[in-house]
Amino acid sequence: MASLQDQLRGLVYSTEHGDICPDCRQPQQECRCAELVDQARIAALDGIVRIRRETSGRKGKGVTTITGLPLASAELKALAKTLKKRCGTGGSVNAGVIEIQGDHRELLKAELERLGHTVKLAGG
Repeated sequence: MASLQDQLRGLVYSTEHGDICPDCRQPQQECRCAELVDQARIAALDGIVRIRRETSGRKGKGVTTITGLPLASAELKALAKTLKKRCGTGGSVNAGVIEIQGDHRELLKAELERLGHTVKLAGG
């Protein structure tokens, strides 16, 4: 990571190109940082989709999280939308993790297996 001085000296806007990415110093239209992060995340996966129920930090409310899906961000959001519809509940996608409100592990496992993924129920 760059030092604080390097971060403060960086160009963030150009009248010629508009907004500049602070990481790669390219115009925002040409920036590929998000794609590289997605590719690195997908490369680090082991091919097993893990479904778990979490309550920590959520004031006792249960959330089902799905990790390990080898999909790009746009495909992950589309899959999350269909899974939320299937469960009839809300949720979100954060940093490659799909969060679905409530405990829907068995339903989600069946749905993801139907789509051809190897699924494990993790945690308690």
